[in-house]
Amino acid sequence: MSTPLMSVQLYSVRDALAADPAATLARLAALGLRNVETFDFVRRVPELAAALQGAGLAAPTGHAGFLSDQLGSGAAAPTREQTFAAAAELGLQVVIDPFVPPARWADRDEIARTADLLNAAAVEAAAYGLRVGYHNHAHEFAHSFDGVTGYEVLVAHLDDAVVLELDAYWAAIGGQDAAALADRLGSRLVAVHVKDGSTADPATAPQGQVPAGDGDVPLDAVLDAAQSLDYAVLEFDVYDGDIFAGIDAGVRYLAGRGIR
Repeated sequence: MSTPLMSVQLYSVRDALAADPAATLARLAALGLRNVETFDFVRRVPELAAALQGAGLAAPTGHAGFLSDQLGSGAAAPTREQTFAAAAELGLQVVIDPFVPPARWADRDEIARTADLLNAAAVEAAAYGLRVGYHNHAHEFAHSFDGVTGYEVLVAHLDDAVVLELDAYWAAIGGQDAAALADRLGSRLVAVHVKDGSTADPATAPQGQVPAGDGDVPLDAVLDAAQSLDYAVLEFDVYDGDIFAGIDAGVRYLAGRGIR
């Protein structure tokens, strides 16, 4: 396999980031991180750019909701043009939509429409020197069509230019063999969310998340199966302990695999 870059999704430290972006990114850099994955970046480009530069960090990937007209908050989503312009200004290489609502995964035609939107976005993003991708949760696997999950129906409709970020934890919560899925995704899989926790009771997710390597998610097997991986992205949706200590444990887990 290729050796991916280590990163962390800034959503993990969202509270600290909101309070003091510069200090938060400096703490992440002090843990040995050199890359981060942004979220909600379109409205705060100058603030993030300054904090990234001050900490000596790069943001090669970022999450933005460009496949829906509204954000989860109900506010209008930025246009794709605004999103891609902001991403280019921050130096991103890949813009990843992190959430298409569950209702859009219950119908095969609606899934195909989402694929069409991704394919069109890939063309638009290319004009900014960017690629686009999709990040899963668990609900993409809730419905199957002729034995194929909605997620893999989407994948089958995607143009080659569209990439994927596999959240190994949420795939496992969705009942998938995350390593086998990573293998099937092949070269389209460029990023993995390295996230761990208990998968015994999916109804309790995302509670019970733990540092990478300490839970039920077969992260070693997933990373071994991801042969074309560019980014290994640590993330906690929730964490009961000190979030920076949890991230530090994840950094040490990935470093033990030669990922830095």
